[in-house]
Amino acid sequence: MSQTGSSPDKKSALRKLNLTLAAVTGQVGCLTVIIILVAFLAGRWLDSRFESDALFTVILMVASVPVTLVVMFWVVRSVTSRFAKPSAQNSLEDEEGRDSGKTP
Repeated sequence: MSQTGSSPDKKSALRKLNLTLAAVTGQVGCLTVIIILVAFLAGRWLDSRFESDALFTVILMVASVPVTLVVMFWVVRSVTSRFAKPSAQNSLEDEEGRDSGKTP
């Protein structure tokens, strides 16, 4: 009987995980587009301001690549750290329960 009770919990947890991963993917995608758009517009503005051909646009577009990678890494790391905390806490509670003679 306990297996039927845990199956909806697993489905619910899996659904929450999938929704969270979809949200993170959307955030990273939007942030990437925003960073590239800001770099492009700033480069075009600087090019018109200093009357250069496309020097600032190219420099800022190339510089936006590592900035985008850092932002992606930061977003994904912050989300995964939220997932890791409850799992680590649950495993510690399981170990404490085993040490005291209780079964999980």
